[in-house]
Amino acid sequence: MIKNKRNILLSLMLSVFSIVYIFIVKCVDVDSIGPKGSRVGLSSINKSFHSLTGYNSSLYKITEILGFIVLIVVGIYGLVGLIQLIKRKSLFKVDRKIIILGVFYVVVLAFYLLFEKVIINYRPVILEGVLEASFPSSHTMLSICVCMSAIYVNKDYIKNKSYLNIVNSFLFILMLLVIFGRLISGVHWLSDIVGGLIISSMLLSYFYTLVDWE
Repeated sequence: MIKNKRNILLSLMLSVFSIVYIFIVKCVDVDSIGPKGSRVGLSSINKSFHSLTGYNSSLYKITEILGFIVLIVVGIYGLVGLIQLIKRKSLFKVDRKIIILGVFYVVVLAFYLLFEKVIINYRPVILEGVLEASFPSSHTMLSICVCMSAIYVNKDYIKNKSYLNIVNSFLFILMLLVIFGRLISGVHWLSDIVGGLIISSMLLSYFYTLVDWE
């Protein structure tokens, strides 16, 4: 029970921190530094960092491919859940962690769709001929949420420790490559990457709380 309370408290604190950070990005040091005069929060630090990285189309394309690999992980666990559902013939007999993982994926998708509608910042570059939502970095958020949640539950489904270490190491490196690649590719402001880190940490905290609930 004490552990549950501690986990809930941490999750709530991260929620408040996420809201405060979003407010800061939306309201502090806002200036028209983006394409087509789009206004960007934390403009000084964002402009300085973007001037260092510029835009790298090759890195952008690489991170797009890496993002698809992350989605394959989602598909694998979705398949695991589907196989269990077919074999056990009841949703209530599917592993609790798999159900929580599925709900978690839906929540992550919901947050992605939310920030497509509630625009905090636009991209520092125009990729498809129009301004696109940039906050938070969806690739950053997706890679952290998917890879870290998979690492957390993999021990229940990969019994061979050597294979487990290889898979988890691959997922961790994949996550780092997506984050770093997105950071230096120049398709996001620095505050977008940080936002992805903060929001995904909050979401993961709730995921861990539910999985470890006693």
